[in-house]
Amino acid sequence: MSESNSLNPWNYKPWWCQPWSILLTGVTAIAGSWLLLHKIWITILVALPILTWMGFFLLIWPQLMRESGILAKYEEMRKQHESPK
Repeated sequence: MSESNSLNPWNYKPWWCQPWSILLTGVTAIAGSWLLLHKIWITILVALPILTWMGFFLLIWPQLMRESGILAKYEEMRKQHESPK
């Protein structure tokens, strides 16, 4: 297994915190505010924090995790515990 695949931060997150679930939740909330209220200003107010949240967790967080070295340390510890003694 290549290092880039094993250091994929999404491999360490539960199903409800995967990119598809973040996108689905954000799009549903933004679309829901429009469908329920039909007010563009409320939809914008709902969309701004949600788009910020989605941008952070889909674009910034994975890169920060890779650069921090936390995933490499976790993988090293996991391999030590899996190796026979």
